[in-house]
Amino acid sequence: MAHKILIFLLLLVTWVVFSGQFDVFHLVLGLISCGLVTLMSADLLFREREPPIRRWILEGARLARYLVWLLWQIVLANFAVLRLALVPGAMSEISPSIVHFKTRLKSDFARFLLANSITLTPGTVTIKIVGDDLYVHAISRDAASGLGREMERRIAQVYDGENTNEQVGRGS
Repeated sequence: MAHKILIFLLLLVTWVVFSGQFDVFHLVLGLISCGLVTLMSADLLFREREPPIRRWILEGARLARYLVWLLWQIVLANFAVLRLALVPGAMSEISPSIVHFKTRLKSDFARFLLANSITLTPGTVTIKIVGDDLYVHAISRDAASGLGREMERRIAQVYDGENTNEQVGRGS
């Protein structure tokens, strides 16, 4: 039950921060929405239900840190795509390709988070996930280079703690 309360609170804080609306209607809508999402998907976020609440809080804090990093990466990728569109001669750098790589993330939710993080980053779209294999469309060679490596490492840190540098690597 404690993990559901933590998930609800994380969702509600995210709702309030991103909505920027503090009137009664929007706050009640946020409470209802976050409650429904928590009931439907609480089992996806945290792997185990038995560990102490300290572990859940640490995992939640690492996830929050990852999301802040991801938002910054989205901003940087937006500028990169904007440069491709607006700078004269940059159109020659556009080289669409499908990139395949294997992930060593263990849980389905971690792989789901990686795929959606890639898709949220402008210039890349995860088009297919088959087990540990991800297929991503990238708008340019620059967008394709190093695709997902840092994201994968950071997501592994969220769910596996500190022992991730050796566990997460690259496939072909």
